[in-house]
Amino acid sequence: MKIRHLLASVAAFALLAGGALSASAQQAPAAADTDQVEEVIVTSSRRSASEIELPTREIQAIMPGVNAVKAINMLPGVIFQNADPWGNNEQNSSLYIHGFNAQQLGYTLDGVPLGDQSYGNYNGLSPQRAIISENIGRISLASGAGDLGTASTSNLGGTLAVFSDDPKADAGAQVEQVFGSYDTFRTYARIDTGLLDGGNSGYVSFVRQDSKAWDFNGQQGGYQVNAKFVHAGDKGTFKAFFDWSDKTEPNEDATSVSATQAYQPYTRPFLYPDLAKALTYVDSKGNTPTALGANYSNYFSAAQRTDYLGYMSYDYQLSDNLTWKNQVYYHHDDGRGIVALPISGASSVFKVYYPTSDLKTVLGNSGYGVRTTEYMIDREGARSSLNYDLGDHQIEGGVWYEHNATTTSRRWYQLSVTNPLTPYDVPTDPLFTQVQSHISNDVVQTYLQDQWQVLPTVKVQAGFKSSLQFANGTMPVQPLSGSYSGTTVNLPEGEIDTKEGFLPQVGALWDVTPDDQLFVNVQKNVRQYITYGLGGASPWSLGSQAAFDLFKRTGNPETSWTYEAGWRGDHAVDLGLITGIGGQINYYHVDFSNRQLLISPNATLTSFVGGVGILQNVGSVTTNGVDLAATIHLGDHFSIYDALSYNHSEYDQNYVSGTSTVLTAGKLIPGDPEWMNRVIVSSNYGAFGAKVSGEYYGKRYATYTNDLWVPSYWQFNLEASYDLGAIAPGVKSSSIGLNVTNLMDKKAASTITVGSASGTYAIYPLAPRQFFVTLKAGF
Repeated sequence: MKIRHLLASVAAFALLAGGALSASAQQAPAAADTDQVEEVIVTSSRRSASEIELPTREIQAIMPGVNAVKAINMLPGVIFQNADPWGNNEQNSSLYIHGFNAQQLGYTLDGVPLGDQSYGNYNGLSPQRAIISENIGRISLASGAGDLGTASTSNLGGTLAVFSDDPKADAGAQVEQVFGSYDTFRTYARIDTGLLDGGNSGYVSFVRQDSKAWDFNGQQGGYQVNAKFVHAGDKGTFKAFFDWSDKTEPNEDATSVSATQAYQPYTRPFLYPDLAKALTYVDSKGNTPTALGANYSNYFSAAQRTDYLGYMSYDYQLSDNLTWKNQVYYHHDDGRGIVALPISGASSVFKVYYPTSDLKTVLGNSGYGVRTTEYMIDREGARSSLNYDLGDHQIEGGVWYEHNATTTSRRWYQLSVTNPLTPYDVPTDPLFTQVQSHISNDVVQTYLQDQWQVLPTVKVQAGFKSSLQFANGTMPVQPLSGSYSGTTVNLPEGEIDTKEGFLPQVGALWDVTPDDQLFVNVQKNVRQYITYGLGGASPWSLGSQAAFDLFKRTGNPETSWTYEAGWRGDHAVDLGLITGIGGQINYYHVDFSNRQLLISPNATLTSFVGGVGILQNVGSVTTNGVDLAATIHLGDHFSIYDALSYNHSEYDQNYVSGTSTVLTAGKLIPGDPEWMNRVIVSSNYGAFGAKVSGEYYGKRYATYTNDLWVPSYWQFNLEASYDLGAIAPGVKSSSIGLNVTNLMDKKAASTITVGSASGTYAIYPLAPRQFFVTLKAGF
């Protein structure tokens, strides 16, 4: 029986039988003291590695509905960039943590793996598509070393764990309405059953978001539904969660920057929906204005994503000291990236398929063609673990299994002048399918760990995990010669199995005082190969079977050794204005090995692989850094939070690409600044609260050889809210809030698309100042 069928069966059983099971006691959380400033972050004391948690009140204060990944941008060592104030646009998202990029980190929701966040969708979905932002209970960032039991094949540099909140103990409803710049209209609603007979509770929630894109006349947003059911029994707890997300986000074209690019605009807005302007923008052959170079305008581009995600978990108390935890999950994604581009932007493709035809006529007489990259993902998996309490020893072991079948297709469609497609249409009847890949992947990870209470104040944590991946790729549709790239012969097919049997971790915790803790941790991790067939540093994206076979024989997965040591604490003090201080400081060192890069083959390989690019391990990276996060309380009504971070990630070797030596030894990782700082000044007087936050990003290199860079900058944001209380009969609570993003209307580079040593790179713009007003009510 497939897991998706098992999910449906168990959910039905739980709903029918839940009322017959006895309930364990549940208590509503205590109300917060609204006359005191609350902590911005919470440092975790359970692990021997750096771990910082962000509670839901801080997540929603940043921006109601904010992407969970954008929310952690206030934490030390993190740089998240996006051209959207919510952080929802996945095409231009950029994330670095301690020198590792987004695809080298792990992501989970309630333990369910969310993949590596590649825009080329193949093994997961983004947190904002997995859960409605308001339903997040907390976010935990383990920067450097995630839990051994983390369900991820990519968490070289740490784990972002998102946790959904449980149903509320009291029955009620919540409504939230956001109005703002660019016709923003976002509606959130949630209904909680409260605690019912038999220990059952649940909620269902809905969100609709709609706003104009800030740099062209397009709409962004969509719909999302979450539901959660909890049964708390005498011996165990059953949970079921469901997410449906249907979103369309117009993309943002990057600006090409180089010494030879004369026209370098801040934005490259699309021409949509002005079809008449688009028709006169290109000439009779579909060529764009020569003076614009690479920075011409497309007609439109968007990311369309529909996801279904569900899980069921059961934590069972087998005995007083033995707990068995189980979870099964299923995820289906049906989506596409879509772009309407001038004929000149893809003339080499069109000429292969229509060598003697008039291309403008073939494409609907508009001078534009529509390209899609269409994704289909079916993932199903299970996690199981046992936790055995032996007094001074807490022993835990577990296993994670996932089967993932993903199909990716590159197709082309007409943009007809009589019936033109829009960014929101799902196109049908393609002119041709240029290429299609299908990759089946099975992952098995096991782990075993022990937490030993050596002394009343000292714990030692040690364990290891194993990571095995079995991937097999086929190409149901191969591109015609010369249509995919200038050197592609045929995209490869075949199987690659990778097995890392021993990935150890050891650490220690010392409670120096009741308010101070020292920690130290060492951990090895691996990033399994990317199982994607249409681009990127994946073996199945190489341009010939010979190149694939070469990498299969000689390549190695990327690995890292992470070393951490630090202090965390929280103290009440009497230093005049300063009444309390708490936070964390940690030093980390990382040895990152077997870095993978797509390069040109050398002379001895050119004839063998057909002149196509090859994927190769090109050396190592050494990282040293320090993170400092602290909150200083100035009485009951003011606090200052500061997160200062220093990261020095340096390439250790040069590498050879074709006949050229690329001088990267001693150069810094591009895209990730050495210095960053976050400052938040908070105030709270009774029903009123306000925060001003500042974000500093140091100079970021834009090429591997560090010959080009973007300058440092500060950006500021404002948050303010007023608690209106029970303003009417039946209304239990209400509030009004204001958010101003990019308060000073700063113009700067957000995401950088890193270039090689050729003197060219690309940047996405920082979104302009925007205002949002939020009305909330609880019933």
